[in-house]
Amino acid sequence: MLKLYGFPASNYFNMVKMALMEKGAPYEDVRVFTGQSEDFLAKSAMGKVPCLETPDGFLTETSVILEYIEDVVDGPSFFPADAFGRARARELLKYSELYIELPARRCYGEAFFGTGPVSDEVKATVRPVLERGCRAIRRLGRFSPYLAGDDVSYADFVFMHAFPNAAAVARIVFDWDLNDALPEAAGLLERLNQRPVAIKVAEDARNGMREFREAYGMKG
Repeated sequence: MLKLYGFPASNYFNMVKMALMEKGAPYEDVRVFTGQSEDFLAKSAMGKVPCLETPDGFLTETSVILEYIEDVVDGPSFFPADAFGRARARELLKYSELYIELPARRCYGEAFFGTGPVSDEVKATVRPVLERGCRAIRRLGRFSPYLAGDDVSYADFVFMHAFPNAAAVARIVFDWDLNDALPEAAGLLERLNQRPVAIKVAEDARNGMREFREAYGMKG
């Protein structure tokens, strides 16, 4: 059986969890936070989550894990059938990760964890990347009705766990409505969040955030 290591307050963990649940894959949820112990580094060389234990060994990096799930797990495919469509879905997935999620993450301390304001230098770097990322996704996304076309894809699973956090960062740190930069996001997220799997993942994430804050001694 596959084992998914991580914690449900992690949006990357939830991207993979959503894929496994949508596939109907049996898997074991192994609770672990990031760490640098030798035991965990033997599973995840950078000490990051998520990490997937397979019959052949451990895999890390969300996009890699999603590709593996598509290759080995029975169930519906979450890539388009044609080669170009699959490549475009992968492209959109990477745009959400590289130009929405990762730049916004640089401001998570101020937005979510109460560690104080980020520097003006960081803010001056982050906002232009978010702006360009939103513009790029508007250009490439089809929104017909899903990000890569008619059917839900891994690009949607990543976007739906990347954009809301980035939007919260934009609102809290920049006093900026990120939906103005990507107005198609609201309808897409409403559609995705109605999926039964998404409802369950969101419920677990809310409970997991309390667990995460307790584990790290955070207030709120």
